[in-house]
Amino acid sequence: MRLWGIHQWEKMQPPLEIAAASGDVEAMYYLGEANRLLSRGLSQAALDWYYQAAQHGEPYAMLRLFDGGACELGDVCPENGDDWPQAALELTLPKAEAGDPEAMSVLYDTYFYVEEPDEEKAMEWLLRAAEAGHVESMNLLGNIARNDEESYANETERLDAAEPWFRQAAEAGYAPAMNNLASVLNHLDQPEEAWEWITKASEAGHINGRGWLAACNIEPDGEGMDLCRAASNPYPAKGWAILRAMNEEVPGTSSERLLRVYGESVTPEQREEGERMMDEWLNLEPPLSYFPEKFGP
Repeated sequence: MRLWGIHQWEKMQPPLEIAAASGDVEAMYYLGEANRLLSRGLSQAALDWYYQAAQHGEPYAMLRLFDGGACELGDVCPENGDDWPQAALELTLPKAEAGDPEAMSVLYDTYFYVEEPDEEKAMEWLLRAAEAGHVESMNLLGNIARNDEESYANETERLDAAEPWFRQAAEAGYAPAMNNLASVLNHLDQPEEAWEWITKASEAGHINGRGWLAACNIEPDGEGMDLCRAASNPYPAKGWAILRAMNEEVPGTSSERLLRVYGESVTPEQREEGERMMDEWLNLEPPLSYFPEKFGP
């Protein structure tokens, strides 16, 4: 799952295959996700893993099978019919009604998939999941409020509505909500608390939070760097050390781009000092992650 968090979809498969062979249903589902993302669609390998997970009661696997037209196109259907979303609903609803917050959150997605989508019921279950302590649902409610141009007159109203949900999830330790709360507070002109939360996001392993920590140490007065307003005195060598450690731990286009963007702002002496400091920022716990959603794009 550490590899899932940094989009290493090939490398994550061998250990997950061991878990799946032992009956781990989540491992089956994530193997489906890895193969789907690698092939940019429902490949045969992805379908096989989703079907295994669905047979063991994984509702999101059922929705993925529906997305890929598995029943219609490949005759991979539920045991008692041809409607994967309905099968997911029938499986999940009793668990949600019994008080399972995870099942409540799944119903939010499921009610958009059934034959007659019901947004009101979807939102009702999302709210119940958040009230039951499900941090991902709190964060999602914050995102929905932040983007709801129909219910709120302006951006400030949207941010004010989103802030309590992000704060609740952030205070419960959910790193993506810490990152989102920092952004909202920054736009609400609360720079000190915004910086406090982006620092906490970094400490919780959020890649965006760690990137801001690096950038604000290197170039705090650059264009679009408002989030750095309350940062402590810049220390470019520290920023370079963070970027180098990020690129070592999570190699790829994102970290390489940051090194290119900020490379010219760091002197050779600062780079040299940063190289000596890099180990202080490498492989911290918890590990760096993009925190991808279980049922994401």
